[in-house]
Amino acid sequence: MSVVFVHGNPETDAIWDALVARLERDDVVLLSPPGFGAPVPDGFGATVTDYRAWLIAELEALETPVDLVGHDWGGGHVVNVAMTRPDLLRSWATDAIGVYDPDYVWHDMARGWRTPGRGEAMIARAMGGTIEERTARALRMVGRPEVAARLAEAQGPEMGRCVLDLYRSASEPVLQEMARDLPVAATRPGLQITATDDTYVGTADMRRRTAERANAQVVELPGLGHWWMLQEPRRAAEVLTDFWAQLPC
Repeated sequence: MSVVFVHGNPETDAIWDALVARLERDDVVLLSPPGFGAPVPDGFGATVTDYRAWLIAELEALETPVDLVGHDWGGGHVVNVAMTRPDLLRSWATDAIGVYDPDYVWHDMARGWRTPGRGEAMIARAMGGTIEERTARALRMVGRPEVAARLAEAQGPEMGRCVLDLYRSASEPVLQEMARDLPVAATRPGLQITATDDTYVGTADMRRRTAERANAQVVELPGLGHWWMLQEPRRAAEVLTDFWAQLPC
């Protein structure tokens, strides 16, 4: 049974390294969404439905159901797959189910990216500059020099274009309409990982009540923020391992 990890924005699979090392498993698959540490195929639109189709295709290629784990937009993609192709999963885990809550409103930065003109200017600043400048910005986000350097290498105009296309395709009504299929996700065991200091993916109440709609367990990580897997990778690994241990073989 493979464990598949999917990261978000503006990241690469480097965010999982510390956690994966503590799992001590040889069946881990790291998937990078196009534009986020992986090439963008010709004709790829970088919309929320394009990323859902991409992840479905990647999971179909693995041929057997997997334990799927996502962070940030990767967590959004995970829920989207659980709502449409649960047959590809033994289980799913996310930290971002709150974005599907009817009261969720995108954070200030996302609203900026969705604004024509302003979004392009914001992305030019965030993804531009020298590799040293990008590394310094990434280090302020994730707090780990080795991870920041790898994020900086992947960031640039291509990632920036994907950020704008993705966020502009995912206005609040779009995600809330998708959330009508949360009962489908409930056909597979789910887990919502709630880092209590994460302010990007909805309040704790939003995450809890949306998890309830998907019949997913909720585990809280008190005092941890958006990059919980880097802050306390051992605790993160324990949470996932405990969840998987409950599942039928």
